[in-house]
Formats: sequence, structure tokens, C-alpha cells
Amino acid sequence: MTVALEPALAALAGSAIGGLTTLAVTLMTQRVQARAALTTRDLTVRQKLYRKFIEEASKLYGDALMHSAVDILMLVGTSALVNRMRVISTSGIVDKAEVVLRTIVDIYFSP
Repeated sequence: MTVALEPALAALAGSAIGGLTTLAVTLMTQRVQARAALTTRDLTVRQKLYRKFIEEASKLYGDALMHSAVDILMLVGTSALVNRMRVISTSGIVDKAEVVLRTIVDIYFSP
């Protein structure tokens, strides 16, 4: 009986190890793919936000050079974009955006 039992146990163990290996590889692959998808989505969201900020800040900068009256609605909108950056960006990027916004406000109030 032991002679017939050893090959059967070896085959069963081999099947179990093979199945677990396949499961582990599948789980790792799915995890890597999910992480890549999240990274891509986050990058796209940040790019859209930065593009919108650059567009709004450029309009405000041009307006500040041409007029002395502050366009509050555009300033509030650009400030809101900076606040959205606080949530998804590093502090260095937020600091630079604040410098841009402060520069625009200073230009509006310069003589």
C-alpha cells in the first residue's frame, strides 16, 4: 500500500504547488496592472488640473498687465485650482502655484 501511496501523494503535492504558483502569479499580475492603472489615472488628473491652472493664470496675468481692476471671479477660480492642487500635488508644486498667484495679485495692485 505504501508503494502506491507515495506516487499518488507526490502527484497531489505537485498539483497543489503548481496551482498555488499559478494563483500567486495571477494575483501579482493583477496587482501590478491595478497599480499601473491608478498611476495613469492620477497622472491624467494632475495633468488636466495643471493645464487648467496654467490657462487661467495666463489669462489673469495678461489681464493684470492690461488693467488695474482685479477680476475677482477669475482670481477665485484660479485660487480654487490651487486648493485642488493641495489635495493631489506635492507641497513644492503648490508653493510654486501660490507664488504665481501672488505675483499676479501684486501686478494688479502695482501702480
